[in-house]
Amino acid sequence: MTALVLAMVGIATPWIGLSTRNGVWVSVGRQAVLLNFCLISIGMAGMIYSFVTQDYSVKYVFATSNSKLSLFYKVAGLWGGHEGSLLLWAWVLSLFCALAVMIHWKTQPAVMPYLISIESTLLTGFLLLILFLSNPFERTPFTPPDGKDLNPLLQDPAMVIHPPMLYLGYVGLSIPYCFAMAALFSGRLSEEWIKTTQRWTLFAWLALTTGILMGGYWAYYELGWGGYWGWDPVENASFMPWLIATAFLHSVMVQETRKMFLVWNLFLIILAFSLSLIGTFLVRSGVLSSVHSFATDPGRGLFILGFLTFMLCLSFGMLILRSSKLKSKVVMESLLSREAIFLYNNLFFVTAFVIVFIGTLYPLFIEVMKFQKVSVGAPYYNAVFMPVAWGLILLMGIGPYIPWRKCSIAAIKDILTVPFAIGFCALPLLYVMGMRDMYALAALSVTFFTGTAIVRDYLQLTKMWADRYQLKKSSAFLKVLRQNPRKTAGILTHVGVLVMTIGVVCSTLFQAEKIQAMKPSESVMLNDYRFKLIQIYPVTGSNWSGHEGFFEVYDKNNKLVASLRPQKRLYEVSQTPTTEAAIHQIYTGHLFVTIPDVSPDASWVRVRALHNPLVLWVWYGGAIMGLGVLMNIFRGVIFSLGKKKVVVSPPVAPSVEGAPPLGAVG
Repeated sequence: MTALVLAMVGIATPWIGLSTRNGVWVSVGRQAVLLNFCLISIGMAGMIYSFVTQDYSVKYVFATSNSKLSLFYKVAGLWGGHEGSLLLWAWVLSLFCALAVMIHWKTQPAVMPYLISIESTLLTGFLLLILFLSNPFERTPFTPPDGKDLNPLLQDPAMVIHPPMLYLGYVGLSIPYCFAMAALFSGRLSEEWIKTTQRWTLFAWLALTTGILMGGYWAYYELGWGGYWGWDPVENASFMPWLIATAFLHSVMVQETRKMFLVWNLFLIILAFSLSLIGTFLVRSGVLSSVHSFATDPGRGLFILGFLTFMLCLSFGMLILRSSKLKSKVVMESLLSREAIFLYNNLFFVTAFVIVFIGTLYPLFIEVMKFQKVSVGAPYYNAVFMPVAWGLILLMGIGPYIPWRKCSIAAIKDILTVPFAIGFCALPLLYVMGMRDMYALAALSVTFFTGTAIVRDYLQLTKMWADRYQLKKSSAFLKVLRQNPRKTAGILTHVGVLVMTIGVVCSTLFQAEKIQAMKPSESVMLNDYRFKLIQIYPVTGSNWSGHEGFFEVYDKNNKLVASLRPQKRLYEVSQTPTTEAAIHQIYTGHLFVTIPDVSPDASWVRVRALHNPLVLWVWYGGAIMGLGVLMNIFRGVIFSLGKKKVVVSPPVAPSVEGAPPLGAVG
């Protein structure tokens, strides 16, 4: 309750300071934000202590923990349910608010009152929900002897880390959102708020990307179906803000360089954070049915919906009110220019968002209207979303290599002829290799196009530096990388996207699967591999029991390549069955086996065997993307290591009318 009062103080005192022109009131708001973080941290520590000491008199601890859990999973019980998840959200929000106030107090004094008030408004909404509808500190009438246990699907390292990473992404978007709102309220509508929040946005995007990828990896091996993305409604709830945040990261470069897209950028960041709140509503209200969803209390859902409506009206209302002051004096000079490519890029991202939004909420709308219960699955997304993804990858190979303002057709031909030729020639090669799916052919063709554009640009720049300054190719290449650290980091992120695309296409198209009942000593063939069931035997864990199958896998030369031990578990307290996959890496793919069913006498099992070639490229690509973003966040440190303080003008490509220097960026 004290934290709620302080949050309300944080809302009111900055406005009093503005109206009275007394900075002391703004300082009071600042202290309220910092003190709130301390108070909520004490609450978090108390809740963790209750989990560690097995205090089942706390209703939430009783619902999400058990004495047989390891310490790791006891602590993870904090975000294993509805109430604790909201407490974690509020704590992360208070942490980011405190950091933003401390970091930018002296550098952004003009917008600080608005920033404190908006941050405190967000925190007030979550504290109201926690205190009156989702209190994790509520006590039971008596102390039960033991807890109900943590959801068995959450008793996994990846799933323990996955929710906090998503929250860091969701809540991380609140800082650029608050700065954008502060700019609207204060009338300081220049590029200053974008430059101030650039690293905040990159961090939030990185956390959200990591959370999504970890969730995909958890689904891959824990749910036992051998896939990593099922277009689950709650997966989509995290994917939608990611799409808009990615569009925003691209679009702000136009405002920084050409002073364009002012209204559009404010719209995007408001939408991105609003989608984080919408995701909270969808998951926490229980309106969506999913393996990830939490609560089903309509009261909570109505409160979250009301709070969401208030924030949306406030945000977009201010944007509309200020829109007349946001008209850019700079106009787009050509549809063949870098700013135009960024515009197309944004339109593709927004289209992708609309596709996912419709696919996620359409079944809910139909059900609410009492028509019938429907579902939207992979066929819809593959048919509608995939062409948009191709367009985005294609633009990745064009945007960084054409100039601002305008570009001639001749220059476009010079820049893109080789990449286009490679991408086009890849089609018959892929067809000869056995690829017949048109979606896959198109995806890999544009991937080759973009990859070639990246390599060609860096090779030409390296040669130019080497020739002009008589450098070794390796030294020249390093200078090219350091010439524009932001571009280099961005290109590395794009390379990660290309690697991931290859992994997604190949692991989907060439996945081989076989399902059949097997007894010991029987075998099943899958591509060039033979899976032989050797034995079925009982196994037990600290809080579960079940059966394990022992398989030996042989290649086409009858050579043993792997021993796999999948399990079928039953968690004793909750009586929840789970399927534990056994996975063996083969090159950059996986041999994957599960036993979804075991006969009552354990004499036979139903076996699901898969060969997923190149599936590891999905996560390799994600790791490369993350590395690129980290390089962008810390580019000032990374690209200065070992760098001599010598100023050398970059070489300029041979002039072509309307053409840019190769590799030039704004």
